[in-house]
Amino acid sequence: MAGILTNLRNTVIAGVVLTVIMIVVLMSWHAGAFAFDMAWATFFMRWLHVLCGVMWIGILWYFNFVQIPTMPSIPDEQKPAIGKHIAPCALFWFRWGAMGTIVTGLLLAWMSGYVIDAIALGLTDGVPKHTAIGIGMWLGAIMWFNVWFIIWPNQKKALGIVEADADTKAASARTAMLFSRTNTLLSIPMLFAMVSAQNIY
Repeated sequence: MAGILTNLRNTVIAGVVLTVIMIVVLMSWHAGAFAFDMAWATFFMRWLHVLCGVMWIGILWYFNFVQIPTMPSIPDEQKPAIGKHIAPCALFWFRWGAMGTIVTGLLLAWMSGYVIDAIALGLTDGVPKHTAIGIGMWLGAIMWFNVWFIIWPNQKKALGIVEADADTKAASARTAMLFSRTNTLLSIPMLFAMVSAQNIY
C-alpha cells in the first residue's frame, strides 16, 4: 500500500483502477442498468469535466485562500522555495486544469445538444436550464481567458521564468493576483450556475 500512496502516479493509477472495478461491479450487480451508449459517453464527459474543474478551482482556491494570504508571513529566505518550486508546479496544473475544464465542458454541451442555446444564454429557445448553464459557461470562459492570457503571462514575469526587471516583476505579481482574485469571485456564481442547471432546471 505504501508503494501506491507514496507515489502520485501510482495513486492516480490506483484511483482509475478502483473506478473501473466499481463500474464493472455495478454493471454486473445491476444488469441492464449500464449501456455503453450516448448517455454513457455524455456521463463520462461530464465526469472528466468535473475532474478537471476540481483540479482547476481547487488550485485557484489554494492560491487565494492559502498561498497569497500566507506569503507575507513567510521569512524572505524561504520565499524562493515557493516561487522557484511550488508555484510553477501549481501553475502548470492550474492552467491545464482550466484548459481541460473548458474543452470537456464544450464537448459535453455539444454532446448534450445545447452548446448553441447555452452560448446564447437560452435566448434562442427560452429554456431556463440553457440560460443557467450558459451563464456558467460564459463565466468559465472568462476565467479560462484570465488564466491563459493574463495570470500565466504575468506569473512568468513575477516568478522569473521570463526576464523582467524588479518593477515589472512587482507589477506583474499584482496583476496576476488581482485577476486570480477576480477568478475566485467569478467561481462562486459560476459553480452555482453549473450546479443549478443540473439540479434545479
